[in-house]
Amino acid sequence: MKKEIKTQITIEATPDRVWEVLTDFEKYSGWNPFIRSIQGKVQTGEKIIVRLEPPGAKGMTFKPKVLVFETNNQFKWIGHLFFPGLFDGEHRFELIDNGDGTTTFIQAEKFKGILVSMLSKMLDGSTLNGFKAMNKRLKIEAEK
Repeated sequence: MKKEIKTQITIEATPDRVWEVLTDFEKYSGWNPFIRSIQGKVQTGEKIIVRLEPPGAKGMTFKPKVLVFETNNQFKWIGHLFFPGLFDGEHRFELIDNGDGTTTFIQAEKFKGILVSMLSKMLDGSTLNGFKAMNKRLKIEAEK
């Protein structure tokens, strides 16, 4: 079973400003309502520690592997619930330079595994709402 959630928002700031806010992980607890913390060496191939707290759902801490970390462009990781194949999530943040001083910020996640259908309602509810809440707060922070 596979499923994807994808959101986007236009931010009145350049990609380098959006990237600066997005990758200042020490400040997440002050503005980010969905991803409360990211710890560890954030670079391609490394494992990091991520704390998620979706609105209206139980929070979780997991240790995904960074797949892509390209300055001002894309940050992607893959995480697994217990073991690969059960419930895997490939999370992506992408910044698109609109050429006019604004940035399109995309937050998406591709889910696959045998538990996806059982967790589909949660993904369409609290997880999607978490993406949207984070996007809105990122926009506010980057536009300051």
